[in-house]
Amino acid sequence: MSIFTRFKDIVNSNINSLLDKAEDPEKMLRLMIGEMEDTVIDLKTTTAARMAEAIRVEKKMEEAKATVERWQQRAELAIEKGKDDMAREALIEKKHASEAYDRIRANLDSLRKAIEESKEEISTLDDKIKAAKDKLQTLQREQARAQERRDSSVNLNARFEEMENRINRMNAYTNLSAEKGEKSAEEKFSEMEKNEEIEMEIERIKKEKGIEK
Repeated sequence: MSIFTRFKDIVNSNINSLLDKAEDPEKMLRLMIGEMEDTVIDLKTTTAARMAEAIRVEKKMEEAKATVERWQQRAELAIEKGKDDMAREALIEKKHASEAYDRIRANLDSLRKAIEESKEEISTLDDKIKAAKDKLQTLQREQARAQERRDSSVNLNARFEEMENRINRMNAYTNLSAEKGEKSAEEKFSEMEKNEEIEMEIERIKKEKGIEK
């Protein structure tokens, strides 16, 4: 698959749409990020090679331009010396050199355009990668919060279960005490309060009758 096709497919992709259809959105995002990062590496490698080629072509174009100027100077010199035939030969060579120069310049223009397009593609992919990574972080935070809610629910259920067990143990103990004829705390205090009232009434009566203790 060529770089352009890969780039075009990725840029035209809709992250949210792909995630909606994915069984494992997080895995899908990681695969997309990996694919885009690989594509950026390919683009940067290709761009670097084109930039190196452009430097070489620029040097060739300068040499071609110097050749054109040299044949022009020779044609002028021949005319000055009255050597029209030599001037014609020089102008023919100049024409050939000019054609070579034009081809080299067209090649350089094409390279420069391709380099600029590659830089724009790299920038576009960098933005796409950032968006995907942001989406991945958001997805991970949502999953973490969901896990926290599940853990909290489990912990709450465990606490309720423990409370229920404690109540059941207390009820069992109360029932067991009742079966053994043991008085409850309420009953013991109530009985003690009644006894206290009776003792106080006895003391009051003795006091009224003048009966010594």
